[in-house]
Amino acid sequence: MSFIFLIGVFFSSWLGSALLGIGEWIIKRLPLVKHIYSASKQVSAAINPENEASKAFQECVIIRHPRKGEYAIAFITGRTVLQMGSQDTKLNTVYVPTNHVYVGDIFLIEDKDVMHTNLSVREGLEIVVSCGMAIPPNLITVPRP
Repeated sequence: MSFIFLIGVFFSSWLGSALLGIGEWIIKRLPLVKHIYSASKQVSAAINPENEASKAFQECVIIRHPRKGEYAIAFITGRTVLQMGSQDTKLNTVYVPTNHVYVGDIFLIEDKDVMHTNLSVREGLEIVVSCGMAIPPNLITVPRP
């Protein structure tokens, strides 16, 4: 226990954070590892509810998934426009966590198929991490912000 505490104190100091920065710089130079490390770092920053600076999860929503009559908690991570000839379709990039390793499915869904809720991103993450036990007794759909 003392060892873990001392390691934490060391890496929170100037010298420890400099060594951590050098280690990260080395990892980012390795051919295959840099892609895996960068992706995992982005995911861990995105799912951290304490990280207010990260807006990776813009909104917690509900989508119809996987079958009719079934719904899933999802997070909007971006928006895009699909151009098909003269017709443009506005799509939401939606992340649906499917297990507790935070690997999930990514869908492009039209806004009409997304139910915007009164849940904050933090509340949505709590629901996912608690295996659904933290879901409030009533969910309210709200107009798109």
